[in-house]
Amino acid sequence: MQDKDTTKTTFFQLFQPVFQGPGPQYINNKGVDKYVKKLNVIKLFQLLSYAQLEQFKGLRDISNSLNNENHSQSVGLESISHSQISRRLNTMPTDVFQLIFEDLIQQAGIKMGFEKIRNDLGRIYLIDASVISLCLSRYNWAVYRKTKGGVKLHLRLRLFEQGVLPDHAEITPAKPSDRSQMDNLVVEEQDAINIFDRGYIDYKKFDDYCENGVRFVTRLKSNAVIDVQQELQVAPGSAIERDCIVTLGGTLTKMKHPVRLIEVIDTEGNPITIVTNDLSMAAEEISDLYRYRWQIELFFKWLKQNLHVKHMYGLSKQAVENQLYIALITYCLLMIIKLDSEFTGTLLTIKRVLRVCLYEPVETFFRKLTCKSKRTSRGRRRLDHEKVFRYTLHQVMEGDADFLDDLTYDPVIL
Repeated sequence: MQDKDTTKTTFFQLFQPVFQGPGPQYINNKGVDKYVKKLNVIKLFQLLSYAQLEQFKGLRDISNSLNNENHSQSVGLESISHSQISRRLNTMPTDVFQLIFEDLIQQAGIKMGFEKIRNDLGRIYLIDASVISLCLSRYNWAVYRKTKGGVKLHLRLRLFEQGVLPDHAEITPAKPSDRSQMDNLVVEEQDAINIFDRGYIDYKKFDDYCENGVRFVTRLKSNAVIDVQQELQVAPGSAIERDCIVTLGGTLTKMKHPVRLIEVIDTEGNPITIVTNDLSMAAEEISDLYRYRWQIELFFKWLKQNLHVKHMYGLSKQAVENQLYIALITYCLLMIIKLDSEFTGTLLTIKRVLRVCLYEPVETFFRKLTCKSKRTSRGRRRLDHEKVFRYTLHQVMEGDADFLDDLTYDPVIL
């Protein structure tokens, strides 16, 4: 291979935050690479992250990608077999990539400005889970249903003005309910607001949150037992249909503390019942807060469509968890390079331009990212049929119409 300075490329800039964090030192202390000759943790991560960006379908595609000289030089590997990648991925401890993920969260959060975005409502956290389906015959440790396997990615996102950023992740088999991870996901601090869906309804925990000052906003199930304590006034012309103080639960499950119930009509005209233990916030603000929950659904959709987590490269539990953590790390890296470039467009645009400029100087990437289109066309012009008719009629009247007998004649080309 020819010598080439890869430290100035977009590839190096993309993965630089991983080297700046505690990951390399942790890997050294843990001895994960002690007997490894070629495929160390960082190189494995770069190969898999690149594979997710390019949406490779299998390990052979990852192995063959090193035939690209630029990619080979950037990773620092001349070649590696797909079986070596498989063995390393299946045996890699998940805490290594989990540590890198948590560090990149902090790096991206600092660039976004943790303190600057603290508004009157406090820190806003979105909580939800998504199932990644797996073939049960190949992943027999991930039993979900009789004929279906899967894992569940439980996620807490932090809401910023610039978008959302993963804040904490838990990966479990798909069978346990969403609320089994509430203790790991709910932020129990008074300046935080936790927003989650009906899968996290738990009256006992709601009572604990009320006692400890933990704020939450969620949607109520349609079969919930409600005891209305007080009706609150609703402003005329508001989208709020009802605002009241209630206690939830039947005889055996009844909550000790009252909560607030708000009924609102969504954009499609369907009624939605929202409950919260924040009794001081305006009903419209609570309604708007719950609408933010849709951002986590969009995040899961983006992750599955653009970082190739619907197909797994390994069969073991560790391999699946490692791949999911690498996908979250890659998302954070894309967000960091977006913040560094001060680009105001979408993250998908960052990903598309990045793939084209990955081995070019990072200055080229930043320039192409911000350059405006040079297209001057005003679009497809419509044909002026009246003009064509008048021109053809004039030629006929002048006796210059022999071309009409030619089958190749095209009146559009005048």
